[in-house]
Amino acid sequence: MPYRSPVAELRFMLDHVVPLAPVAQTDLFAEATPDTVEAILTEAGRLCDEVMAPLNREGDLNPPRLVDGAVIATPGFREAYQQIAEGGWVSVAGPVDYGGMGLPLTVAIAVNDMMAGANLSLQLNPLLTQGQIEALEHHASDALKEVYIPKLVSGEWAGTMNLTEPQAGSDVGALRARAEPLGDGTYAVTGQKIFISWGDSDLTANVCHLVLARLPDAAPGTRGISLFMVPKFIPDENGEPGEANAVKVVSLEHKMGLHGSPTCVMSFEGATGWLVGAPHKGMAAMFTMMNNARLNVGVQGIGIAEAAYQKAREYAQERVQFAPIIEHADVRRTLAEMKAELFAARSIALACAVALDMGRATGEEDWAARGALLTPVAKSFGTETGMWVADQGIQVHGGMGFIEETGAAQFWRDVRVTAIYEGTNGIQAMDLVGRKMADGGKAAFRLLQEIEDEARSARDGLPDLAGEVWQAAESLREHTEWMQGQNNADRFAGAVPYLRAFARVLGGHYHLRAALAEGGAGPRTALAAVYIRRLLPQAGASLAEAREGAAGLYALTDEDLAS
Repeated sequence: MPYRSPVAELRFMLDHVVPLAPVAQTDLFAEATPDTVEAILTEAGRLCDEVMAPLNREGDLNPPRLVDGAVIATPGFREAYQQIAEGGWVSVAGPVDYGGMGLPLTVAIAVNDMMAGANLSLQLNPLLTQGQIEALEHHASDALKEVYIPKLVSGEWAGTMNLTEPQAGSDVGALRARAEPLGDGTYAVTGQKIFISWGDSDLTANVCHLVLARLPDAAPGTRGISLFMVPKFIPDENGEPGEANAVKVVSLEHKMGLHGSPTCVMSFEGATGWLVGAPHKGMAAMFTMMNNARLNVGVQGIGIAEAAYQKAREYAQERVQFAPIIEHADVRRTLAEMKAELFAARSIALACAVALDMGRATGEEDWAARGALLTPVAKSFGTETGMWVADQGIQVHGGMGFIEETGAAQFWRDVRVTAIYEGTNGIQAMDLVGRKMADGGKAAFRLLQEIEDEARSARDGLPDLAGEVWQAAESLREHTEWMQGQNNADRFAGAVPYLRAFARVLGGHYHLRAALAEGGAGPRTALAAVYIRRLLPQAGASLAEAREGAAGLYALTDEDLAS
C-alpha cells in the first residue's frame, strides 16, 4: 500500500480536537470556511499521494549532484516541484497582497504535515521559502519586499537561511561572516556557511539566501549580527534574475538520511547583499524565520511518523508468522502506541498553530504567549515522535526492517536530523523552562487550568480517563511551580524530561477530547485509553527526573565519564 495522506484525520482534528472554527470566525481568516479547508486538504493530499510520495525512494537512492558548481536535483524532483509551485502550495499562508492564499498557518501546517509524510526531502524546499517569506514580510524594506516576496510566493524563486559556520553552531554569536558597506545601499558579504539545506538546485530560477554576518562596527556576540539578502542571481531592473552573484557551492554534505535534499557548504566571496531590518538586529529577523521553522520541523517529524506507521501497519497485516503478526499482542501493542503517540504529537502541533493564528488575528497577548509556549514543545515532541515511531516501524518489520529495500529504515534515517536542526531538542527544552516561562509560568498555568477544567467536566462520561488526565495535569502544575524557584543549572538539567512530561499531559488532554467527540465509546475512545493508561503514566517518571537538578550530574567529573 503506498502512502495515503491523512486528510480525514486532519479534518476530524480541526473540527473536534483543536478546532479551527474560532480562527475562521476572525475577520483576518474569514475565508477559511469548512468547505475551503476541506478542498485545500483534499487537493493537497492528492498532490502528496500521486506526485510527491512516488519520488521519495528515488531521492534516497539518487541524491542531488554537484556539477560544475551547480546542484542538479534528483530525477523527477524538478517536475514535482513545478506542480507544487503552480498549485500555490508554497504560499498557503502567504500574504494575499503578494499572491499568497492568505489562509491560517494552521491550514499550512496541515498541508506541510502531509507533504512531509509523502517526501520530506522535497518538502524541505518550499518549507524554507515559507519561513523566508514571513521574515521578509516582517522585517524587510518595502523595496526588498516588492522584488523578492512575489517571486518566493509563486515558487519561481526559493529561499534559504544561512546561520551555521564551522565554529558557530548553536553559539551563533561566534560567527565570523562579515559584510562591508559599498556606499550604494548594498554590502559585500564574505564568509562560509555550512549545513545549508537546498543551498542550490535547478528547481527554481533563483535561490535567495538570508545570511547572518557582521558589519565593521559590530559588537561581539549576537548583539552585533545583521541579516542580509544575498541572491544567487542579482535581480535586474525588471526584477528578473540577472548577473551571477559571488556565491558558490563548495561541496555537498554526505548524510545518513534526507539524501534527496542537498545540504550545501556555501561560500560568499564579496557577494552583493542587501540589509534586512536594522543594522545589528539580524537575530530578531532571523528568529522570525526560525520560529516558523521550529514548528514546521516538529511537523516534519509527525509526517514521517505517519508514513512509518502506515508502512508498519500494512506489513503487520500481510506478514504471517503462525498468523498475521498484527494478531500478536505485542505487535498490536506496538501499533496502538505508535498511533496514539502520533495523534498526540499532531494535536500539539495544530494547537500551537491555532494559538499563533489567534494571536495574529486578535492581537490578544494570551494567544501569542500560548503559541510561543507550545512552539518548543511541538518541535521537540513532534521530532521525538517521528524518531520513535520510525524506530518502532523497523521493529514491526523484524529482520526485514533492517534491509534497505523495504524502505522502513529510510524513515528513521530521514527523520533523525529533525531533533538536531533548527535548535536541538535540548535547546528547545531550555527555551521552554527559560524564556517561555519568564512570565512566572502564567501561560503554562493558564493552559494547565484549562486541561484540569475540561477533565473535571469529562468525569461524568469518562471518569477513569478524565481522572487520570486531571491528576497528571495537577502533578505537572506542582512541578512547574517547583521549577519556577530553581536556578538555571537545575532547571536546565531537568528541562528535557520536563518538556516530555508537558507533552505527555497535552497528549492525554487531546485524546480525551477525541474520546468525548465520539460520545465516549468507539475507536477513538479505545485509542485514548491506550494513551492515557499506557503512555501518560510516563509523565510521572519524567517529572521525577526533572526534579533531580544538576548536582548529581556534576558529581561525575570529566575523568569519571572518560573512565
